[in-house]
Amino acid sequence: MGAEALRALLARVRYEVLPAKATEEKVLAHVPRDVTVTVTASPVKGLEPTLRLAERLTAHGYRVVPHVPARLLRDDMHLKDVVELLRTVGVDDVFVPAGDADPPAGPYDGALPVLRKLDELGGPFAHLGITGYPESHPLIHDDITIQAMWDKRAHATYIVSNLCFDPRVLGDWIARIRRRDVTLPVQVGVAGPVQRAKLLSMATKIGVGESTRFLTRHASWFLRFATPGGYVPERLLERGAQALTAPSAKVAGLHVFTFNQIAETERWRRALLDRLDG
Repeated sequence: MGAEALRALLARVRYEVLPAKATEEKVLAHVPRDVTVTVTASPVKGLEPTLRLAERLTAHGYRVVPHVPARLLRDDMHLKDVVELLRTVGVDDVFVPAGDADPPAGPYDGALPVLRKLDELGGPFAHLGITGYPESHPLIHDDITIQAMWDKRAHATYIVSNLCFDPRVLGDWIARIRRRDVTLPVQVGVAGPVQRAKLLSMATKIGVGESTRFLTRHASWFLRFATPGGYVPERLLERGAQALTAPSAKVAGLHVFTFNQIAETERWRRALLDRLDG
């Protein structure tokens, strides 16, 4: 990938963080205000920690994108309350995945009904993200996930791709959704410079049930992180250059999964930018 193209992607990053006890402190210490912060939501802990952290980080001057999983919403009134709170604190961008809560907390079993309900509420957010799956979802067939993006495209403004470690798979997926006339810009999901030991530690802290699901569904991630030389973020970016930089790809930037290794992620980005500038 040309230095200029890679520099542009690194300048358009979003950092995904988990609403843990020390997250706010880590963000304030290490994340520049021009980096968007997205806050996940846990089936174990519910939406409240996400909403509280989003409110505090917004007050600190960050552009914050809370995750509002459909399966964590108890009912229409709960959704209205969430919308009112987020709008009151100045949030204008939300990410709406289906979520992993099983069973769902309420009537929503997927993102599309929530997106439709938000339209009925007058489209309260200027920006609305949905999920894309370059690598196969553990429970949903590829054709269904792409069809779901087609169904949701009229309600959303961008797609966030789930983690992908294979540049060829990533490129094929982007080409495939474009052939289906899904034209929404894509924030490409990439893992930051994750250390396996810290990733395992994080997984055990997010709740026993959720950790089990996380480890079961994403066992291949740990193998990639554990293998010497197995995963380096910039290698994925360089090998995926054509897919990520072609105008037809409509890649808007990088969605970096920090796994709360926030300081390490920002140091990696800064070091790579400095190397490119040198």
